[in-house]
Amino acid sequence: MLEPMSQKNLVTKPIRERSDRPDIRGTTPAMTYISDLFFPQAKIYVRWGWIFDIPNPNPHVNPHSHDYDEFVIHIGTDPNDPEDLGGELEFVVNGEPIVINKTSALYIQKGIKHGPLMWKQVTRPHLEMSIIAGTGAYLDARPGGYFNPTTV
Repeated sequence: MLEPMSQKNLVTKPIRERSDRPDIRGTTPAMTYISDLFFPQAKIYVRWGWIFDIPNPNPHVNPHSHDYDEFVIHIGTDPNDPEDLGGELEFVVNGEPIVINKTSALYIQKGIKHGPLMWKQVTRPHLEMSIIAGTGAYLDARPGGYFNPTTV
């Protein structure tokens, strides 16, 4: 039987994480809304952040892989053209460069090397989201391939 929904199932204040990287300009700290810190039984990790300028350093996501499947989603913010990303980036997945300039979702199977991720232009703020299936723990998920989160 399903448990009734309650306020304990609602996250309104995310964990704002920075990895062991120095402050990255052009982005906001990633906001984690789903992890085992909120929901101990969670087997999924979800975070997102704003890209409002070409990140510096660029690339700020270097080649890495995960032990879990990942979905990388880029979301445009123009209500009149929601498919337009508002920027252009190149994401190397399994050695193949992929150019992204539209709202998109990219499925990366566990063990597949991905990165670097390099922005070519940013014309409008947009969102970048990472969903890692199979774990809710930051250190297992290693979003962006990094370790040692600090909260800000």
